Amino acid sequence: MLNKFGPSGLGEAQVQYLDGDFRVVSPGTYVKCGVTGVHIPLDELKYWSVDLKEAYATPAAVLERHHPSAFKR
Repeated sequence: MLNKFGPSGLGEAQVQYLDGDFRVVSPGTYVKCGVTGVHIPLDELKYWSVDLKEAYATPAAVLERHHPSAFKR
């Protein structure tokens, strides 16, 4: 039996980030956090920016992207 997503179904997904939702454009199992590079499984994806077209692994990553001066020491 073939994987329904083919060979690319195991790697990084290409996602279109929408207001309150996202659409998988190219199948995969994860996306990368735009700040940390951490792999985020699609079923755990909760945070993203429509304008910047990137995902975030945690609320802290969102804050770091949008308010970087708060994270500089």
